[in-house]
Amino acid sequence: MNNTELHKKALQTTGPLLEEKGQIAFVDIFMKLGYLDVADYEKWRRGQIPYLEKVIKVNMKKIQFVLKSVRQNCERGNLKASSTVYKSWGKGPKRTLRFSKTGAQYIEELYSTHYLRPKKPDEKSA
Repeated sequence: MNNTELHKKALQTTGPLLEEKGQIAFVDIFMKLGYLDVADYEKWRRGQIPYLEKVIKVNMKKIQFVLKSVRQNCERGNLKASSTVYKSWGKGPKRTLRFSKTGAQYIEELYSTHYLRPKKPDEKSA
């Protein structure tokens, strides 16, 4: 799949995710694209996989392309960026999970950012 097709396919996942979950998260995009299995995601959440990129089924160039193009589209759409901390599931102490092999702060923040619709002035917090 070339970058134009990948861009189109990635962006086609964002609208339904926003409607279904109220937010756009990169882990959900990778699952919708078929690049991340739910079972592998759950193993990562349980701390059984050291970093998420290890089980995403496309190369780093494609991963970075998806991250960049979706982020830019969300920003153009005036969605609110919300930093999210991913902690391990299960018994025992909760630890912060890593997305990338390097653990570089910029990359970790990019993966963990969720995009939400901005609240309208007349909306009240739940």
